[in-house]
Amino acid sequence: MNSEEQAQGEKRVMRLLVEPLKKRGLAKPTTLTVAGFEEMIRDMCARLAYMSEASLMALEEQVAANPGGKDRDRFPIANLILSWAADIQPPGDGASPLIRAVFAHECGKTALAEGWAPELLAELRKTRRWPGTWALNAVRDAAASAVRRMRNLDADLARGEELGPVDREWRDRRIALIQRCREIAEGQAQ
Repeated sequence: MNSEEQAQGEKRVMRLLVEPLKKRGLAKPTTLTVAGFEEMIRDMCARLAYMSEASLMALEEQVAANPGGKDRDRFPIANLILSWAADIQPPGDGASPLIRAVFAHECGKTALAEGWAPELLAELRKTRRWPGTWALNAVRDAAASAVRRMRNLDADLARGEELGPVDREWRDRRIALIQRCREIAEGQAQ
């Protein structure tokens, strides 16, 4: 997402989520100062800029039905709204700063070099948290059979053998996923 798309997305979030909730009477959480609430709204708009109009309208409906505060007249905290947003429309690979950071980091480069980047991407999409050593080892172990299959298919091709349609489709999908991970690592993913 380029800076113009980001700015348009932030305006869309303000128009379709924040302003309608304010019109419904939802006020700032009592735990936040006015400046803190404004910063929460700015940050939330930046994080939700990827969402479509339909998804934002669905999110507005869900937030309105689940207000915060003891009198149920407050904005829920941003973390809860962001969680609901991810359920309604998960951010794409290129939209997630976390996924971009992991693939730009040494662990992402290792995953690309060793061939288990698609499994790392799937794990990041699922957990939305930075992978620790244990998680990286688990992902690598889970990917071992796919990495081995890819090497075997590449070896077959190198010997001039024809691949069956199932193997060819599987290999093509895996190559596309690896390329997607490479684009994320290089900051080219949209």
